Amino acid sequence: MDATPAAVAAARRDPALAVLEGFHALKHAVRFGADVLMVATPDREALAALAAALAPDLAPVVAAASEVPAEAFSAMAARPVPTPAVAVARRPRTSADAVLARPGRVVLLDRPNHLGNLGAVIRVAAAAGAAGVLSTGDRDPWDPAALRGSAGLHYAIGVAAVPALPSTGRLLAAFDPAGEPLGSAPLPPDAVLAFGSERHGLSAGVREAADLVVAIPMRPGVSSLNLATSVAVALYAG
Repeated sequence: MDATPAAVAAARRDPALAVLEGFHALKHAVRFGADVLMVATPDREALAALAAALAPDLAPVVAAASEVPAEAFSAMAARPVPTPAVAVARRPRTSADAVLARPGRVVLLDRPNHLGNLGAVIRVAAAAGAAGVLSTGDRDPWDPAALRGSAGLHYAIGVAAVPALPSTGRLLAAFDPAGEPLGSAPLPPDAVLAFGSERHGLSAGVREAADLVVAIPMRPGVSSLNLATSVAVALYAG
């Protein structure tokens, strides 16, 4: 694949490909088996030094990177990249059924709005050993902004968009301020944990389908937690 702004722009429109912005997104994608088609950098020496300090296992990938002019590199990213790497990799073919077939809890994001938050949730879910993250709504969970937020950890778990709440035999726990306090009822290790959008919360359909409605206890006067923080609390404390 050519290391050009046009090729990266085409990859952003291709649902079979993922654009990785920054060294850390590339690092995790490679470590978890991504098929990387192209790596571009404006400074191979700086990228090699970063890999030597933080991820020596990426040395072969860095050695194969294409060095491009700084202007061309800047045109490859939607916003400035703090570390000198932009890459394109294949997206794994992941469905809701495939995610739900994996062992472990599944996080369901009901119409998330902010791609950075979506990516941060995926990062938390990967760290906690969740089976995967499913998301409804019109945000592409594989958008480069979400991949940046996850630091490339989409490749560590199953991540898929779904049109609606999938049918599953797993217990569905919906997180809502009106629910029972977290910890008052056990959450099975294979539960689906549902979280609403940052602004509107859970949809009525997801809330009504829930087997449990759970609230994260908070100090009076604190209205809410960041979405990724809420997911982290649920996965580690639930």
